[in-house]
Amino acid sequence: MLPLLDNEHLRALIAIAETGSFTRAADAIHKTQSAISMQIRRLEERLGVEIFVKEGRSARLTPEGERLLDYAYRIIRLSDEAVASLRGARLTGKVKLGVPDDYAERYLPQILARFTESNPGIEVVVVCEPTPCLVANIQANEMDMAIITHSRKRDVGEIIREEKLLWVSSQRHCTHQNRPVPLAMGRDTCDWRRAATAALDQAGTAFKVLYTSWNSAAVGAVVLAGMAVSVLPESAVRSGMRILTPEAGFPDLPTVKIALVRNPHARDTVANALAAHIVQSLDNLSLEPRPSLIAAAE
Repeated sequence: MLPLLDNEHLRALIAIAETGSFTRAADAIHKTQSAISMQIRRLEERLGVEIFVKEGRSARLTPEGERLLDYAYRIIRLSDEAVASLRGARLTGKVKLGVPDDYAERYLPQILARFTESNPGIEVVVVCEPTPCLVANIQANEMDMAIITHSRKRDVGEIIREEKLLWVSSQRHCTHQNRPVPLAMGRDTCDWRRAATAALDQAGTAFKVLYTSWNSAAVGAVVLAGMAVSVLPESAVRSGMRILTPEAGFPDLPTVKIALVRNPHARDTVANALAAHIVQSLDNLSLEPRPSLIAAAE
């Protein structure tokens, strides 16, 4: 007979993974460090695998721990959803959600409309900032959760969606034919900008960054006006934009991984309800039909 998993043990696992240490996890879920250590030890004994490796004051997940963490998120999410549904109680309260403006435009309408319909007693405070600022806010305990761009150097949060990163220009202009290629990008710390410029460098294509902004509306306006080329996740491509392919001289780009990062100090029923809804909404979100006009090689 397979061993049963205890939800409290899984909550401890999640807290340690998100805070990076047993000490900070104990503070986040209001338990003693010895209690947290005992829960993880019992979890390891039940599964017969090592979950964490201690590195000084920090704790790193083993490969088996990484696999278990994915299941833990799903199990806890379903458990909370089942309890809330069967109790039939109307949730009330406030939750603070951070999201970059490029994701806000695409994802928030569907997320908030459905969530508010199901939970009219919950006030959602939305803050739009770039990913690095959102992660800092979470770490400073100023926000409950945030939808962010995941990267190797910023290995935080639960990856909940993955999309293609695409080159885009205006359908009405031939800006992509200019050399050097005029670019409209985020700041020089932006992962998409770094991926785009690295790809052009590797392809030997001359380029020049002419417009820099962390505001997606501003970048989109520049692209649609035929002033520059940029990069966007597949779901963010707007009507009037043309997708540029390798045949047009624009190399393939890495995918965009979207993650939900949560404040370990904010795991009440209200926050859990919004987190579960975000994960479900983005998982089920279908891509809108993309522009049919593709730039061909000249």
